[in-house]
Amino acid sequence: MQRNLIIIGLIIAAIGLLWPWLSKLPLGRLPGDIVIDRPGLKIFFPITTMILVSVVISVLMWFFRR
Repeated sequence: MQRNLIIIGLIIAAIGLLWPWLSKLPLGRLPGDIVIDRPGLKIFFPITTMILVSVVISVLMWFFRR
């Protein structure tokens, strides 16, 4: 458990350091992400982004458990 927490902390720190470059990725603006923008209302459903992130995390978890 301690090792997992340390690894998660290192990953969060790495994401924080790489954020200026990661924020330029088109995540959240992919085809299939639903945006409803009306005066006084903005609803955002990042369906494609959520699927992509889920697949990447699943592959990483599978890779590290091997």
